[in-house]
Amino acid sequence: MNAVAADAVEARALQRCTALDARLVAAIRGIRLLQVVSWPASAQQRFLNNWQRGFHSLPEVRYEPPDLREEAEELAAIVREADAGHPVGDYLRRSAESWRIATELLQSVGTEAVTGHSIRLYGQPGERLPGSEQTNLDAARHFIGLAGELDQEILASDADYCIPAETLQADLQAQLDGFFHSHKIQVEIDPDLIAKAAAGPTRIRLRSATCFTEYDRHQLLEHEAFVHSLTGLNGREQPHLKSLGRSSPRVTATQEGLAVFAELMSGSIDIERMKRISLRIVAIDMALCGADFIDVFKYFLDAGQTEADSFSSAQRVFRGVPVQGGAAFTKDNVYLHGLLTVHTFFRWTLKNRRLNLSRALFAGKMALHDVIALEPYFASGYIAEPLYLPPWVQRANGLAGMLAFSLFANHIRIAAVEADDLVLGV
Repeated sequence: MNAVAADAVEARALQRCTALDARLVAAIRGIRLLQVVSWPASAQQRFLNNWQRGFHSLPEVRYEPPDLREEAEELAAIVREADAGHPVGDYLRRSAESWRIATELLQSVGTEAVTGHSIRLYGQPGERLPGSEQTNLDAARHFIGLAGELDQEILASDADYCIPAETLQADLQAQLDGFFHSHKIQVEIDPDLIAKAAAGPTRIRLRSATCFTEYDRHQLLEHEAFVHSLTGLNGREQPHLKSLGRSSPRVTATQEGLAVFAELMSGSIDIERMKRISLRIVAIDMALCGADFIDVFKYFLDAGQTEADSFSSAQRVFRGVPVQGGAAFTKDNVYLHGLLTVHTFFRWTLKNRRLNLSRALFAGKMALHDVIALEPYFASGYIAEPLYLPPWVQRANGLAGMLAFSLFANHIRIAAVEADDLVLGV
């Protein structure tokens, strides 16, 4: 086939992909995975009121499974029609299948069947990390142990400083208005939010009547605004693949890993944040092994969390599933696994002289596999370069310097270092 004919074939293939992408976006418009499985704020109030009065009873949460039969049929049709042999077609096939599994999860909400669907989408704690014999659970226990050793020293030196939600709202709004030059992201206070914060492409919500720290402020900016909102807005600006503006379940590990990696690269993460992420992974493993909601709630209490934070952490594990034990919603498994995998990806891009891929990763909500497979379509212009980049990514020389140091430092075995080895000079 000559070059002209090959170009014509490729043009037709991309037209078909664009049409399938439009169908995908339409099919997923009404799928609200996290909203369906999330608990109302009233559940927390009831449980804690009873707990403080000495009544330790399991919370009762009712779910309403949505009717997603039409959406599931359309998603299955897209999976069949997408060309798995074409990079863009394969991206569409994988994304549609991910959303189709999500419909199965939502239609079984409130039952143990959610666990299996959740594991297919988000994995589980015992899975191995890429390039390592260690598991996600091993990594979680490492960070919990390290944080426990440092807790007393670090917490004693931290300033007792509280930022009210209203103050943080005004501060974040001013910073976002100055950064997102062509879009508006609204920062709102939500009295019904159980988590401290949540982000979408055009809105960031903060939990009311909550004390935020300086670390919280920086983490919200780097994690929620400069990753989740930023990639959503960049995805919406795509000329052909509008699905890059939607966070399909299959990209969750990359999205959350990238967001925590952003905290790391910008100096916004602290050891207590790593501990919280790790505790949730151990809690998921506990629930899968039979621990009920109260067992998991007590685990977070014993780890030093407040009653309100312990409830919030425990309910994340039991979203959409029975609270009697043996079932779990495993989404929080992706944070640490995603962080370590994204860190490996960034080092891989430097080692292979493909640092441009680290910037392309922000062009929309995609998995690491996507940004590698779709690289030719950034070059051709079918996929647009990101409109916005986080400040730490914009500083390309600094990013390369940190990654280069990380690559070399990996060769140093800490276990073999003696105290005398650390003496510099005579």
